[in-house]
Amino acid sequence: MKLRVLVGCEFSGIVRDAFLRLGHDAWSCDLLPTERPGPHIQRDVLEIIDDDWDMAIFHPPCTYLASSGARWWISRKEEQKKALEFVKLLLEAPIQRIALENPIGIISTKIRKPDQIIQPYEFGDPYQKATCLWLKGLVKLKPTNIVEEREQKCWKEPPGPERWKNRSRTYRGTAEAMASQWGVPEGWL
Repeated sequence: MKLRVLVGCEFSGIVRDAFLRLGHDAWSCDLLPTERPGPHIQRDVLEIIDDDWDMAIFHPPCTYLASSGARWWISRKEEQKKALEFVKLLLEAPIQRIALENPIGIISTKIRKPDQIIQPYEFGDPYQKATCLWLKGLVKLKPTNIVEEREQKCWKEPPGPERWKNRSRTYRGTAEAMASQWGVPEGWL
């Protein structure tokens, strides 16, 4: 069964490409151009959210949501409020199957607890990066290849203009697990 999959707020194309490799009609959408050639819509994801999608995987920017930036929350209340409103709109999209991912942060207290917290090392990538998943119509991901080596790559990312991009990319093993497990009816509720 070929699904029409929207991967929202993804400039890297990593998750999109995992679904494409399995034969799905997958599109990334972001305000930025894609880093990899492939089906990409460069615009606000809210402008296309009502299109006919079978599934959506959303990666909203975590700048004002992640606990790693909690020390700045007091001075960024308006930005955080807008970020939480954006998350709510994504979670309430008229799409039957939705996964929204973000680091541990304020979504858990202001909207709801995540359905699952995953790590890249559960899917073959030797890194630690706790990632929360809020799910609608999808089962929890099952680990595919637990590795013992677990480096804190995100924390070691040096300062610079590309730091946020490098920290935000989904690891390939996680993307492949999403595609292989959620791209089939057994992965749906």
